[in-house]
Amino acid sequence: MSKKLINFVDISKSYGNNLVLDELNLYIRENEFITLLGPSGCGKTTLIRMLMGLEEATGGYVQFGDKKIHRHMPPLVRKNMQMVFQDPAGSLNPARTIGWILEEPLRLRGIRDRTERRQLVKEMLENVGLDESFAARHPRELSGGQKQRISIGVALLMDPRLVIADEPVSALDVTVQSQILNLLLKLHAEKQMTILFISHDLNVVRGLCSRVMVIYKGVIVEEGLAEEIYEHPAHPYTKLLLEAAIGGDTMELDAEAGKQSAE
Repeated sequence: MSKKLINFVDISKSYGNNLVLDELNLYIRENEFITLLGPSGCGKTTLIRMLMGLEEATGGYVQFGDKKIHRHMPPLVRKNMQMVFQDPAGSLNPARTIGWILEEPLRLRGIRDRTERRQLVKEMLENVGLDESFAARHPRELSGGQKQRISIGVALLMDPRLVIADEPVSALDVTVQSQILNLLLKLHAEKQMTILFISHDLNVVRGLCSRVMVIYKGVIVEEGLAEEIYEHPAHPYTKLLLEAAIGGDTMELDAEAGKQSAE
């Protein structure tokens, strides 16, 4: 079994008298695809900010590998964690071409050879299901799903050990959601990335075949495989999520990619 990459140990966080996280414990193993599922205001954003070193815990600690995370942690630790946001347009420079945007993480990695950078950009565009012609386009010329594919490409070109996908499909329609989720499954299976997927929608994560942690009012209330939780929810909040999911659309995820992801 792979070792733990991220470990939240007895994490508590308060803002004044408002207790946001209550002695929460959560771990992510290397090469794992894990989902953190919960409503707005449950503490998901606070957990992410702690993971990125932007918030300090009131109690407990967060560990990345063998290093504790804090506001003054080394840049190397930060570089090993990359975000994919809910709104990809907000993270793509509208004044730059897609090629320039994708080359930027390579420049930050110290790859100075322009030909090598362009080749890596071409390969990444193919990896995320686009072609090299997209390098000459600007973000305004792309659909929402295409922008999200570029955001995923930007994160991967930093060669991180952990990708944090924060509600990455909630702004997309159901068909495009399915495409992006299948892309994440494919990349996870091929590259053995560690992915923390944040969501509030049980339908979105049902076919991911990942371990799901349900967070409610700052506490992990349920844990298991997505299908298990979908079929046999134990906590009242999870049951409410299931009722909402049954009333919505169910996406078709690639079964083979999901199988590989779980192995």
